[in-house]
Amino acid sequence: MVTAYDYPSAVHVDKAGIDILLVGDSVGMVELGYDTTLPVTMDEMIHHCKAVTRGCRRPLIVSDLPFGSFEASPVQAIQNASRILKEGGGVDAVKVEGGRARAETIGKIVESGIAVMGHIGLTPQSYSVLGGFRAQGRSTQEALNLIDDAIALEKAGCFGMVIECVPAVVAKAVTEAVSIPTIGIGSGPYTDGQVLVYHDMLGMMQHHHHAEFTPKFCKQYATVGHLIQQGLADYKADVENQSFPSEHYSPYQISKEDEEEFLHEFSKKYRQKNKSSGEEVDEENIKVY
Repeated sequence: MVTAYDYPSAVHVDKAGIDILLVGDSVGMVELGYDTTLPVTMDEMIHHCKAVTRGCRRPLIVSDLPFGSFEASPVQAIQNASRILKEGGGVDAVKVEGGRARAETIGKIVESGIAVMGHIGLTPQSYSVLGGFRAQGRSTQEALNLIDDAIALEKAGCFGMVIECVPAVVAKAVTEAVSIPTIGIGSGPYTDGQVLVYHDMLGMMQHHHHAEFTPKFCKQYATVGHLIQQGLADYKADVENQSFPSEHYSPYQISKEDEEEFLHEFSKKYRQKNKSSGEEVDEENIKVY
């Protein structure tokens, strides 16, 4: 699984044969510049879902339900999950953060006919309660709580779940405790699948808060960000020294005869007109808007 947020990245994910594409609310930090995922709205999620679904056909497409869209009641959760599927351009399922406390809500969403992926461990929407973006399941009781959360989500009807930032041994135990697929991120090699954020794994520029956390577990399979920065710098330099566009990048031609006729008419009609007007420009009093 790969987390991506727009049409170009979705096209690449699709062509790479990735099985699941997650439109994560981390879009708020990675692409929208927010400090956390909390400000992300339903409208923003739907906007990015539409872009992603236009870019790929093969993967299962899952969208996060953003903070504030499902916590109030199961009715609110069903309404917003339904909206994602109706307006998201072809989203297949939603992802809901939280363990046992969200089991009832998840059950109601599933009963309404909407597939749900769970998410336990580090749940970014609850970062303030967790004391920040910190690994979870690092004590015996925390680890046992995660097992109970996973079992509760399976019973509620989740078809799979993300396990984020927990020790590998704990993620392995969770995977053994449930019969649905587990997808790890920063949780070791023993889950059924893995997920990384498109921007992280390709070494693209990312939000500073996000960047501080992800390098601990994210393998970079490319360093696209460096290439982008160099490309932009080279473009700027070429424009400033007037080496771009060269004749090679000026492909649209006019016949020699038409060129001469055009230049003659231009000189006669426009240059002569400007000269004959006799208007003087007071350069000291030009108003700039």
